[in-house]
This record gives sequence, C-alpha cells and structure tokens, in this order.
Amino acid sequence: MGFYQFKRTQKIPATVDEVWDFISSPANLQEITPDHMGFEITSGDLPEKMYPGMIISYVVKPLLGIPMTWVTEITQVIDKSYFIDEQRVGPYKIWHHQHFIEPIEGGVLMRDIVSYQPPLGILGSIMNSLVIRKKLEEIFNYRVEAVDKRFGAFK
Repeated sequence: MGFYQFKRTQKIPATVDEVWDFISSPANLQEITPDHMGFEITSGDLPEKMYPGMIISYVVKPLLGIPMTWVTEITQVIDKSYFIDEQRVGPYKIWHHQHFIEPIEGGVLMRDIVSYQPPLGILGSIMNSLVIRKKLEEIFNYRVEAVDKRFGAFK
C-alpha cells in the first residue's frame, strides 16, 4: 500500500490578491482542468469564495471516459495564504491537497502538495507507477498552462 506525494510550484506575474481571488473561487476549477477529464461541478449554489467546511461535488472522467463522483471538503483556509482540500468520496483511499501562495519578487509563488494513496493496495501502487502519477503530472501541466494563459508567463 503505497503512499505518495506530488509537488508542483509555479511563479505567477500577478499580485497575491489577484491569484487568491482566482484560486479560491470554485467557479474557476473547470478553467484549470483539462477538457478530456469531463470535469463538471455538481454542487449547486456555490459561493464565490471557498470556506472551511465547504463541500464541493464533481463528476470527473479520469480513465476511459467513465464518469466518477468526487466529493471534496475544504478543511482549512487562511485568506491569501493557503487552503486545503480533502477527498470525502472518490477514487483515492486518501487525497489531501495543500495549495499555498506567497509573494515573491515580480509576483507570486504558488505551491501544491498532493498527498495521496490509491485504492486496492499493491494493485493501486502498480497503477500509480503506470497511470496515476502520469495523470497527475498531465493535469498539473495543464493547470500551469491555464494559469500562464490567465496571468501571463513569469519572466
């Protein structure tokens, strides 16, 4: 039963306020998710900004176009600094995603730390090596491109 971490950083030429306003709005999740994931928020009446205890439900199609329900809870929020989402229902045995932002010269450093454990014990570990890790890299690569498109590339 493997337990893994995936980390990604991105420099963004924008202010902390601008980046926070973007990443803390559930409405922007679809913009930073690849189309082929079939990502759709199914929660109704989401507020403009996330808050601790907020539940967000989605349908995603991560493999072979098969729809899957994913429910996350926003467990912690420190305004303009970080938030954490944790899976409550979905494909992983454990999913804990930390989103950090901090000011740097010329913009903002955004850091993500995803701690996760696939289901199915050793089979999940094999799937992580063959598929899951690559999918996470693909999704976060897309997100980097989407954020660069939104704010411009850091120089």
